[in-house]
Amino acid sequence: MSNQADLPIVTVRGGARERGAQYGEQAPTRVHRTRDAYAEVYAHYATWDWDRVRDEAQAFVAPIESFHPASLEEMRGIADGSGLEFADVLAMNLRTEILFAAKVRAAGAQLPPVLECTSFSAVSDDGTRLFGQNWDWLTFSADTVVLVEATPDDGPSFMTVVEAGLLAKFGMNSSGLVIATNALVSATDTGAPGVPYHVMLRALLDCRTPTAAATLLQSVPRSSSANYLIGSGDGLAVDAETRPGEFDAISWQLPDDNGLLLHTNHFSVAPLRDLGGTDMGLKLMADSLFRLQRIRDLVHASPNGGVADWQRILADHAGDPAGICCHPDPDADPIDRWTTATGVIFDPAHRRAHISVGNPCQGRWLLRDYTEAWA
Repeated sequence: MSNQADLPIVTVRGGARERGAQYGEQAPTRVHRTRDAYAEVYAHYATWDWDRVRDEAQAFVAPIESFHPASLEEMRGIADGSGLEFADVLAMNLRTEILFAAKVRAAGAQLPPVLECTSFSAVSDDGTRLFGQNWDWLTFSADTVVLVEATPDDGPSFMTVVEAGLLAKFGMNSSGLVIATNALVSATDTGAPGVPYHVMLRALLDCRTPTAAATLLQSVPRSSSANYLIGSGDGLAVDAETRPGEFDAISWQLPDDNGLLLHTNHFSVAPLRDLGGTDMGLKLMADSLFRLQRIRDLVHASPNGGVADWQRILADHAGDPAGICCHPDPDADPIDRWTTATGVIFDPAHRRAHISVGNPCQGRWLLRDYTEAWA
């Protein structure tokens, strides 16, 4: 593992369990920090102690095994390498299913007053399609984020920026496929066992084309709502707002006439009220509306911007502390405070990723160029 100004880079290769073990061995401190943080967060929001979480998590093993068995092997490897048990790593990877369904399932539980991410896809002035996002989460995430760079025995190589111990979040692979994502929450998020959010994100990075990714996304019952922005180095892009379920629980959106796809943390392609549901994201975080307004305004002021323009947009503080680049609210309870842990701008045509180390407003951007590694 190397450390680029506080962004640990975890480099793994081989079979699924072997890669997982290398991951756990290279980032044990951060993996344990993730486990300890979620033990506290689950107890606070879901009212479940860690033993209860581990027990409830077992219901997801069979759906994962059926859908993407490599994810189970990677989690077992992470446990081997970090000194945790498999049930611990599984429970961490179910954080969306546990937290955002807690209010439905557990007396006294509450949904966290925090969501994640402002994402985009846009065409730059040289005709290259860029993708990216900010990732906002509880403040402990600044101590857990890692960059995983993987070379599997089978399938494309990939990189993902993720909480240590989790399988994947947003990322890019050697075929030029890009995945950006936003959390969504609907009243239909009951925590019923299905394919978990972070397992789906990991599986999508095994796809070689946007068509394969879109097909995979709608092929199985998903357990949680989420938004997936899927694209490629040859300029293709599509957005999928999903609810728990299969193909009939997805609303698709193509870029607008200006080539833009923008998304935050509420259902905007097909409002849930039109589908007979309730958008809990809007109830939890009304700032999602204003982040979407703000990013639209900034893009229209700098159309066809390049990487430097997007670095500036992702560093914007309008609506502070809940802006595109957000910072902890000093008036909130410490456990309810959140921050932008990192941001990313993908240039898949050139196999490059620009990654923010901490808040984008700090101007610490790490360039990872995979042109030679993925040749």
